[in-house]
Amino acid sequence: MTDSAFRYDKMVEDALKGVVRQCLLQVGKRGGLPGQHHFYITYRTRHPGVALPAHLRERYPEEITIVLQHQFWNLDVGEEGFSVGLSFGGMQETLVVPFAAITAFADPSCKFGLQFQTEIVADPKAKTEPAEPPVAKDNGAKVVTLDAFRKK
Repeated sequence: MTDSAFRYDKMVEDALKGVVRQCLLQVGKRGGLPGQHHFYITYRTRHPGVALPAHLRERYPEEITIVLQHQFWNLDVGEEGFSVGLSFGGMQETLVVPFAAITAFADPSCKFGLQFQTEIVADPKAKTEPAEPPVAKDNGAKVVTLDAFRKK
């Protein structure tokens, strides 16, 4: 197999993230979402350039999904990312999201969704230790992730 001088996968990802950017630009121009449209945007919280309050970064150390529907403000879309105001537990916060950090985008009202193979790039300002795999308990039974099971 020959190595390609072209990163087609990266080119396609960048083009599809352009779709996200165009959607957000249209929302900004309209001053809101039309009809039943609403966006779910999932992104990596440790990606360089992400601005997230400490209490949210603690609660969502790897990824967060935000919803843009009725209650958001100050949507500002640039070439490399966007910022938006949202309310979390009654506290108004401003989030900054580089398009490179986005892992998924969906508009469930029209059954449209995109998933991205966003490279994991740690923010040098963020905690660099790997997070422990999540462990949940269900009716007293211990449920572990597949990765945790494989390490035994």
